Amino acid sequence: MEFIQSKDIKAMSNPGVVSHQLLNPDNAPESRVTITRVHLDPGAEQPRHTHEASEQIWYAVQGEGTLLLADGAEKAFESGDVVRFAAGDVHGLRNTGNEVFIYISVTTPPIHFGYAYQKQS
Repeated sequence: MEFIQSKDIKAMSNPGVVSHQLLNPDNAPESRVTITRVHLDPGAEQPRHTHEASEQIWYAVQGEGTLLLADGAEKAFESGDVVRFAAGDVHGLRNTGNEVFIYISVTTPPIHFGYAYQKQS
């Protein structure tokens, strides 16, 4: 069993985006998934990107946003929605609402996302 106390959960951030690393290769090295809770301020964006070897599932907990997909496509994404991206799928997110957008991300196989964030604490 691995138990991670809230005080030990690391946060990584870029302007307008904070990613709480609930379960990742640093705090659960044997885990087969990475789980993050991501907060985007109103107007903030995670640019389009891919994960070539991992799939991701996002569950929207709060707010409303727009998924940024391949070939410039966009799709509404709001509280209660779930989306799955296969390995290699282009994806990103823009918060289009007036409140913080929060989603939970499950990534498998696990990824350490430190490379994607400017600040880590």
